[in-house]
Amino acid sequence: MNSHPALVSLVLLAILVCGAGGQENSGRPRRVPLVGRSKIATKFGIVAASQPLAARAGVQVLEHGGNAVDAAIATNAVMALVEPYYDGIGGDLFAIVYEAKTGKLYGLNSGGWAPTGLSAALLKSKGMEQMPYRGIYTVTVPGAVAGWDAMRTKFGKLPMSDLMAPAIFYAQNGFPVSEVIAETWALSTASLAAEPYAAETFLVNGRTPEAGEVFKNPDLAGSLRLIAERGRAGFYEGKTADAILAISREKGGTMTAADLKEFQAEWVEPISTTYRGWTVSELPPNTQGIAALMMLNLMEPFPMGEYGFHSAKALHVMIEAKKLAYADMLRYVADQKFA
Repeated sequence: MNSHPALVSLVLLAILVCGAGGQENSGRPRRVPLVGRSKIATKFGIVAASQPLAARAGVQVLEHGGNAVDAAIATNAVMALVEPYYDGIGGDLFAIVYEAKTGKLYGLNSGGWAPTGLSAALLKSKGMEQMPYRGIYTVTVPGAVAGWDAMRTKFGKLPMSDLMAPAIFYAQNGFPVSEVIAETWALSTASLAAEPYAAETFLVNGRTPEAGEVFKNPDLAGSLRLIAERGRAGFYEGKTADAILAISREKGGTMTAADLKEFQAEWVEPISTTYRGWTVSELPPNTQGIAALMMLNLMEPFPMGEYGFHSAKALHVMIEAKKLAYADMLRYVADQKFA
């Protein structure tokens, strides 16, 4: 069938959440092709996210003149609301940005540093012989908002107020919780209930939101408004910063105002390797990206295609490669400024 170039379909294979896109006869989730017009996709772009409102936020930004970085920030902000167990403005941000006009890769490490005063000696004085799994002594300076600011400043086109607008709207007015998100959220019920501030924010009458229930987070909307109005200063200084420091002190933490105000995201040179003719890039240490590259190097000599992806041989190679790469990563990867 002949077709005009403007009508040529652009097909993307998207792995949909189990149950969202139907089943094959085998009972396994199937990959459903998403179809759109290539001319429109070329003009505006495509946004992928695990939650449709987040993806839609990115699309709206593209439709209003933003670029890919603008869309990524807007999408990420909505994800901080709709999947709070995975994302949040209290977390970190790591990114690799490809600039098409120069063919250059830019790496961004916005993993927040440890608070002043947090040391091995302090933990030992509290009776801890190793890093705790959770609690105030696992909390580092949040890097996500500084990462948004660095990306928008270097590559973005739209003001921060435009990028925060969708997340602010959904946080203030609510969004319907999907079945998969409700199920995953519920796994954190006990840990959320154990912390009064977390319970107040993320539980509804002592339980997590149910599928189909509209969930609102007006406090997050307020924090996002400050970011929209003042950029990074709206988070690392003022009302939000004061609240972070107050809770840290209450829990016995050591974070200071300077820890927040002075933190800056860092542009870094990505590292890479090749795997069967493909160049694969990651962020350098102190991130864990080098482990993925080591795994690929270890796996390359093996005929994985002949083994079959789910075969015992393929799984054995992948598992052993991961074990070896992680052993080196845990032994050698650290912050190169101090180690």
